[in-house]
This record gives sequence, C-alpha cells and structure tokens, in this order.
Amino acid sequence: MARPFHLSDDAAAPRAATVDQVIHRPQPSATRALILGLDVLLVALAAVAVLQAPPGRAWASAAVAAVLVAVYVAGRRAVRVHDRAVDTPRGAWWPDAAWITALALPWVVLLWLSPAALWLAFPLMLLQMHVLGPRRGVVAVVVTTALAVAEGLLVQADADDPWTGFVLGPVLGAAVAVGVVLGIEAFVRESQTRQRTVDELTQVRQHLAQAERERAVTDERARLARDIHDTLAQSLSAIELLLRAADDAVGADDEKAHDLVGQARGAARDSLAEARRVVQDLTPPDLDRTTLVAALRRVAERQPLDVTVHTAGDVRPLPVPVETAILRVAQSALANVVQHADARHARLTVTYEQDTVTLDVVDDGRGFDPSAVAGASGRGDGRGFGLPSVRSRARELGGTVALETSPGAGTALAVTLPLPPVVEAP
Repeated sequence: MARPFHLSDDAAAPRAATVDQVIHRPQPSATRALILGLDVLLVALAAVAVLQAPPGRAWASAAVAAVLVAVYVAGRRAVRVHDRAVDTPRGAWWPDAAWITALALPWVVLLWLSPAALWLAFPLMLLQMHVLGPRRGVVAVVVTTALAVAEGLLVQADADDPWTGFVLGPVLGAAVAVGVVLGIEAFVRESQTRQRTVDELTQVRQHLAQAERERAVTDERARLARDIHDTLAQSLSAIELLLRAADDAVGADDEKAHDLVGQARGAARDSLAEARRVVQDLTPPDLDRTTLVAALRRVAERQPLDVTVHTAGDVRPLPVPVETAILRVAQSALANVVQHADARHARLTVTYEQDTVTLDVVDDGRGFDPSAVAGASGRGDGRGFGLPSVRSRARELGGTVALETSPGAGTALAVTLPLPPVVEAP
C-alpha cells in the first residue's frame, strides 16, 4: 500500500536550503555585464574630466580623479556589487553608505576643478541606486543632482543657456538612472522568482519520484507475496498432503501410494517451474502458449479432488494481466478448498461478458464463518492469506469480490474483473 506523500523535516531541510541558494544567487550574466560597463564608463568619464580641465588645474584634477578611481576600485572589492542579489538588504552604513560617501567627496572636488566632471554624475547615480537600494538610493540621487545643478548654476552662471545645460541635464540624467536601475532590478527579481519556483518544483518532483519508487517497491513486494502464496506455497502444501496420503497407503495399497507419489513429483516439478518464473518475472507457465481455460483445466487436474472447469459466454483471449489474475485467484481458491474445506468436488466457471469477466469457484465443503476470517495481514501462523490476496489482486485491476458461505453449506467465491472495450473490425 502506498504511503501518503508528505515532506518530512529531513526532506524540508534541503528544500529550504535550495530556496535560500536561489535568493542569494549571484546576479545573472546580463546584470554583471552592465556593472562591468558601469566600471568602464566611470573610469572613462574621469579621464575626460581630467583632459578637459581648465589650464592650471590639470594636475590637481588628475590627482583627485586618481583618488576617485582608487576609492571606486577599493569599494568594488569590499562591497562586491556584482555578487549582490536584488532581494538582499542594502543601504547599511558600512560598507554601503560609507563607500558612496567616500566617492561623493572626491567627485565634488573634481567637479569644482573641472566642469566636465559633471558627466560623472550619471554613473554615480546608477551606482547609488544599486548599492543603496530603491529608497536610500533615490535620496542619494537627489543629493547628487542638487550638487550638480548647484555647481552648474554657481560656476557657470555666465553661460548663454545655463538652465538647459546645468539644470535640465542633471535632472533628466537622474530620472534615467532611477528608471534604468529600477527596471533592471525588477527584471532580475522576476527572473529569480521564476528560478526559485523552478527549483521548488524540482524538489517536489524529486520527492514525488521518491514516493512513487517506494510505492512501486511496496506494490512489487505485495505482488511477489501473492505469487508465492498462490503458487509455491500452495504447491508445497499439496505435495505435503499427497505425501502424507501416500505414506498412509504404503503397505495397504501400494498402487495408490505409487500414484500419489507420482502426483507429488508432478507438483514439485510445477513448483520448480513457478519458482523460475517468479525469479524471471514472466507470465505464469500455465498460460504459456495456451488459453486461459486450458490453463485452468491443467490446474484442476493437479488437485487431489474432483474439479471441473466450465465457461459461459463468448470465450476469447483476455489481456495478460487479467488472465494472470484469474489463474492466480483460481489457484489460491482451490488451495484453500484443499486445505480447509474438506470438500470432494469443486467447480470453476469463467463467464465472459462484453465488458467484464467473472470467475466463480464453488465447492461442497464444510464452509466457514466469514466474520472469523483473519484480516488482510493474515494470521501469525502463516495461513489466512488467501482471501486478502484475492481481494488485493482484484482491487489492483478495478474488480470486485463476492463471497457466499456458511458453516456446513459450502463456499462460493466470485471475482469480477473489468475488461477494456472490444474494438470491432471495420
């Protein structure tokens, strides 16, 4: 019987670890490329600021630009922007805010020395948004924009059109920086969410596969138990009964004893064939290259009592699992009749209908009280497994089992199995 599927504590632990790994996974390659582009952009614009510095300020601008680049490189090594995920907390004073502040100081000085340093505001805004997060980053971008506008209005107040060049430019740059970073992070966040979902589904699929394997193992064990009970165990029981009867007949009726020993030897040969079939997981030997009715007659001939086989309806080949189940049920039922019913006659009837097939096993034995039959697990002495085995086999194929018996009135067992629809030839 399959165990219900659930995630135990041990199973939930690796699942949680996998989700955590998704959340803190390094940025996708596209985002890493954008950050690398930001590195190149900042260094290039710093060089432009040095090259376009007014006469007499070139060396001072170069020194300040070198400090700016050095602070940027040191911060990149300490903060490691390229390894950060968008869902991680950002904007702490150390090292995030400290790095951004340390970059802003040389930039303000460079901006005073060289007006071309205004272009550095854009990569700095992009960096502030990514390092400080959407809330603190916006505040830093606003401060950077105000500094850029103030520098433009104060230092370049004599320009022909200061509003467009030194106010509208930084404001538009800030808007673009905020929009670009928020858009990229939204894309990355959605990508990480999808990856997290895929990882969780993978974990669930692995657990389902494990549960399915356990169920398959359990079902296979039950099948082997039924096969062994219906074949080897019953054949060995029949051999024991035949040898016991032969032992009683020795000396009194040697011919009868010889016949009984011959039957026991035949049953032993059949048991050996069944054992090989169980090992090789093949179709029952009784069904090998023969019909179901012929196989039932062979089984009936091996019993130490009078067993007849009858059919009703349109006899036709059935699916192998159905024929195997009917044969096994007949073997198990006849074994119970031989061992417990003390019967002299038994009758097997196979009724073929359009969408079902029914096996009836009727004997004239002493019957029994159904309420006294052991449960599905069988009795501790190893007997009482026959009826649960029959019910289990029928249930696997979607069939039903009906039992009619009472003490002294014999027993009638009916097993009905569904059949696939018959497709008529055109």
